[in-house]
Amino acid sequence: MTSRSLPETLHRDTLAVRTASERSQYGENSEALYLTSGYVQPSAESSARRFAGDEDGFTYGRYGNPTVASFEQRLAALEGTEAAIGTASGMSAILMMCMGLLKAGDHIVCSQSMFGSTIKLIGSDLAKFGVESTFVPQTDLSAWKAAVRANTRLLFAETPTNPLTEVCDIAALSAIAHEAGALLAVDNCFATPALQRPAAFGADVVMHSGTKYLDGQGRVMAGALCASQELVTDKFLPVLKSAGMTLAPFNAWVVLKGLETLDIRMRAQSERALQLARWLQDEPSVARVYYPGLPSHPQHELAMAQQSGVGGAVVSFEVRATDPEQARQRAFHVLDSMQWLSLSTNLGDTKTLAAHPASTSHGRLTEVQRQAAGIGQGLIRVAVGLEHFDDVAADLARGLHSFP
Repeated sequence: MTSRSLPETLHRDTLAVRTASERSQYGENSEALYLTSGYVQPSAESSARRFAGDEDGFTYGRYGNPTVASFEQRLAALEGTEAAIGTASGMSAILMMCMGLLKAGDHIVCSQSMFGSTIKLIGSDLAKFGVESTFVPQTDLSAWKAAVRANTRLLFAETPTNPLTEVCDIAALSAIAHEAGALLAVDNCFATPALQRPAAFGADVVMHSGTKYLDGQGRVMAGALCASQELVTDKFLPVLKSAGMTLAPFNAWVVLKGLETLDIRMRAQSERALQLARWLQDEPSVARVYYPGLPSHPQHELAMAQQSGVGGAVVSFEVRATDPEQARQRAFHVLDSMQWLSLSTNLGDTKTLAAHPASTSHGRLTEVQRQAAGIGQGLIRVAVGLEHFDDVAADLARGLHSFP
């Protein structure tokens, strides 16, 4: 579906509000929500051409929808890619990417610090279908290069990572991938296009869990891949049509409207996250803080260059403990002592959410995989929302100041 004609000189703030499909004959100012599973065709011949892909037009709800198209156009405009394709969730976007780009016998190189479900999907589930994988330290470029084989087709990184906020050099990984004849995909969930545009550094595919910051209020599930028109049309769309990991129109509409406030939310939440990170650094009961906006972060300078000088809205920290059992006990104590912050494994909400990654998001991994990813029992991840900083700090201090 064609998008509204907009000047190429418009800024991202404007594109986030204005990019969408053409208005209907009613001239609605707020983008319409189209709830339909089927579409009436103008003629049998036109229907045949549309199903064959020779004519523009919607045919069936699993293949496309005007509201979903608006979301795709807006996200692509923000990421600076030619196209985007919406999916039912972030994990379904990763599955679509792998199904579209890989086959039995192909090899993928991934960061060992990625989201737990991503490691499980690629390392275990796809292995059953003959896709080989190697997981390497996120920040070790020599390890990435050494892992590349003749059958490597894809490098996949997440930056910053979940939950340790490790940052990779996107441009350097792009060079490694392209030298090997492979593609580079980047999970941009934490930074979003408000702070970071991986395609500008050479990424071929940008993956999103729209469930997080793109929506911004914890309401719906959504995902997306941003890439060239060729990749979207020739590699990803056929998988969508066959496998049906389709983004629901209502969910697309919610995230479409969420994109309008993405920039101001991300910057406001990032400011509060930096405050929290600085406060946690000075807490005697905290052993270590992970946040790219801190000068103490190992990849601080790289993060500031890639992320427009902003650290993002996620802070992770380790409680001080003498052994893993005590670390788990104390982390649980901090979380259970919270009175109004949300104990939730989601992130990207305007409400501050705190979670224990070792038992939740990375709970399905083996202990060896968790250790490789740096996920200890004392680690707590905080996705900072829009509450007043003093209130967030006070609710965390309740547990940090009363260890058993």
